[in-house]
Amino acid sequence: MAGKKKHITGVLLFLIIFFSIITGVSLGLALAFTHNLKNNEQFTDFNPALPTRILDIHGELITEFSSEEKREMITLDQLPEHVINALITREDQAFYDHRGYNIKAIARAVVGKLTGRSLGGGSTITQQLAGTLYLDRSEISLTRKIKELWWALQLERRFSKPEILELYLNKMYFGGGTYGINAASRFYFGHPATEMTPAEAAILVIQLSNPAFYNPFDHPNRAMERQRNVLDQMVSLGFLNSKEADESFDTYWADFDFTRTASSAWLNREDKARWFSEYVRRQLESMMYGTMDIYSGGYTVHTTLDLRHQAAAEKIMKDYLALANRRFQNSSAARFAQGDRYAQITELLALAYDLPQLAVSAERLNVKSQAYYRKDLNPVVDMMSLMFGISGLKMETSKANAMVQAAAARTTVEGALVSLENDTGYITALVGGSKFEQSNQIIRATQAYVQPGSTFKPLYYSAAIDSRKFTAGSMINDTPIVFFNESGVPYTPLNFRGGWKGTVLLWEALANSMNVPSLRILDGIGFDATINRAATLLGYTDREEIRRVFPRVYSLGLGVISVSPMQMARAFSIFANQGKEVTPIAIRSVEDRNGKTILDPERELRLEQKRKGSALQVVSPQNAFIMTSLLKNTTASGTLGWAATGRQKFTFTDENGTSFTIPSAGKTGTTQNWADAWTVGFSPYYTTALWFGFDRRGLSLGLDNTGATLAGPAWGDYMHEIHKGLPFRDFVRPQSGLVTATVCKKSGLLPTEYCNEGTVALEFLEGTQPTSYCTYHERHDDLKRVAMDRLQQESYSVGQRPINVDTSALTLDPDIFTDPEPRRRSGFFRSDRSSSSMDQDETVPEMSYTDEEEADTTQDEDMAEEPYDIPEPSGPAFNPLLE
Repeated sequence: MAGKKKHITGVLLFLIIFFSIITGVSLGLALAFTHNLKNNEQFTDFNPALPTRILDIHGELITEFSSEEKREMITLDQLPEHVINALITREDQAFYDHRGYNIKAIARAVVGKLTGRSLGGGSTITQQLAGTLYLDRSEISLTRKIKELWWALQLERRFSKPEILELYLNKMYFGGGTYGINAASRFYFGHPATEMTPAEAAILVIQLSNPAFYNPFDHPNRAMERQRNVLDQMVSLGFLNSKEADESFDTYWADFDFTRTASSAWLNREDKARWFSEYVRRQLESMMYGTMDIYSGGYTVHTTLDLRHQAAAEKIMKDYLALANRRFQNSSAARFAQGDRYAQITELLALAYDLPQLAVSAERLNVKSQAYYRKDLNPVVDMMSLMFGISGLKMETSKANAMVQAAAARTTVEGALVSLENDTGYITALVGGSKFEQSNQIIRATQAYVQPGSTFKPLYYSAAIDSRKFTAGSMINDTPIVFFNESGVPYTPLNFRGGWKGTVLLWEALANSMNVPSLRILDGIGFDATINRAATLLGYTDREEIRRVFPRVYSLGLGVISVSPMQMARAFSIFANQGKEVTPIAIRSVEDRNGKTILDPERELRLEQKRKGSALQVVSPQNAFIMTSLLKNTTASGTLGWAATGRQKFTFTDENGTSFTIPSAGKTGTTQNWADAWTVGFSPYYTTALWFGFDRRGLSLGLDNTGATLAGPAWGDYMHEIHKGLPFRDFVRPQSGLVTATVCKKSGLLPTEYCNEGTVALEFLEGTQPTSYCTYHERHDDLKRVAMDRLQQESYSVGQRPINVDTSALTLDPDIFTDPEPRRRSGFFRSDRSSSSMDQDETVPEMSYTDEEEADTTQDEDMAEEPYDIPEPSGPAFNPLLE
């Protein structure tokens, strides 16, 4: 027994000695790691700061993200006291009481982690600073937390509390590419940190936890709520009183610029694709948050952009935005001039009939005077106020300048372009608006949610094809109709110009963007099929979001939802990609300064797509090919025919001198009141979506700026540029499941010898192709003969002279329209020159049309300026319709 105790004692003694040695070695190594801490008081970086390089698909440099000149050092005694108090309140209320760590905070964080609730972080200010200086805070592990605690103890051992605070406020990342509170203050508020208010201090300290999530420009409501919480805590801790907190909070949001968006802190760097770079920067901040070194870590980011595509996109968008704004300004000037004319008439009526309420000339003069001052005089007054230091006058001129800028923003036509590679989803070009600058950073290609108009129609046409209730050759009535929404409210759609074409085939209705036939198709398949297919193509998966986005009303078929150009490009690219899912991607991979791949978004995307298996097929290859065939008609003879110049823009010559045409397909769209102009189209290589419109709703682009006349030509020019040098490629036709049939162009049935209006070759799902022959023309000719016979018989019975119907083509002598005696007009409908509705030198203005239908070039015969003499009828009465 004694021997056994002796053995146990020996083992324990050995363990004690062993662990003592291990502990001693560990402490020695730890002290060795901190041996030079005293000589590193300024905490210079252990690795030199290197910019992050952004490369295009060919490895060409787009731009560099660097942190230079974005860190402005400031001492603690220069900061207002409420800035320090806001930081303590938000991040570490026990900062002055602990020695680098807080057991209570750590326990709270652990409980929150285990229960899945947000109970606050466990790291003190000192620990956060230690992690930023010495560790990678994106690493979530126990090892990292232990190391962070160790370094925090060393910081507390070496520096005082004020010194730690000063280091913290000068080192930490506050979002937007800014390091340190002084640079952040200039970025967010436009002034140094020494001038910060309590509300501004609260906004900055909430950025420390997640600047992308709490950014006040991207998420003002979210930031406002958390800011209010910080201010309330400062009041409860005695740092502020309620009145100070409320006044500061109200002042901040009263002056807040809600039109500004989050951006990087620099705008003067060299950048070959500013809109795309900003899009990538925002994605990087989200992907790499926690490392805090996007601007100094020396990363290399491989992107999907093709700089050749981007250069073409920026040039074409610049040219067409200038054209759109010229057209808009000209039409606005014309409308204002017309208003002046009517104002003179109402002024005359006001004076003649003593109606002072009609006197509007004074108001119009006031409007003109104010506009003249703001545009022409205010810049001069503003300059004078600066020269002579008149601050009060400067404030007034600044207000006028703000009004001018606001008016310009409301009346400036903006636009967006995004181009995707069909096979990969690569974003090869992206333009988010006009010029990228501090006041214009909304990436409209991804952030502008606007109505798509008629470009929405192909999405539910696809569902109609799959329903097998409709085919490309289905006959649809283009006649007046009243639909009743599920609420019972009637809805009466109209075609553009209020015209009707009777019976049309489905392919023609889509090519010419006819509204009534399209809504008959929607009614035929129902709202569920329409919404499910559109949501799938646009990338919506959440049922609640789908319910919110897609209203169950018939106007849905005319595109009254809100989508982004990126979503529309994705939807159409699925048709071009044989029905397979296309996920837009901008960042392929990210390497660190040593060339090691640390992020591989493309690989992750491809693995996810592989795991989806058959679910990757959004629509069948057969459906995609039929939709492509239907949309090819738009570029051949429909609303995109002019934009593609009869497909000439897609005709190229290879190195052997052989000419070939790359097929193309697409759709235009113009929303109500000409508010938005769209074109979304694709080739076997690329899909491109273009949008033109206003950032603020309620304005009209005008009759000249439509999907067919503005977005369409821009789309054609861009697609022509990016396809130069590419070999011929055709859309892939599935080997089974499809039938090509030649049908009558009028009935959509198999043609007969009576079909004299032409034929057309259409694609059908196997089993839906027509099997019966057309009887339309035969019946039509029979009915025509019966009608003629009956008219002749009736003419005998009433004593009229026999009617001989001449069925040959009508020919007219052009001289009949020449008045031999233009000044001697007489007859039943005399009209003096003074009462004519049109002056001699006036002409009927040419009508402008949107892309909703082809323009009707026929003119009514009753539009003659004045009637000619009408002779008295002689002889038996006759039928004027047949004579």
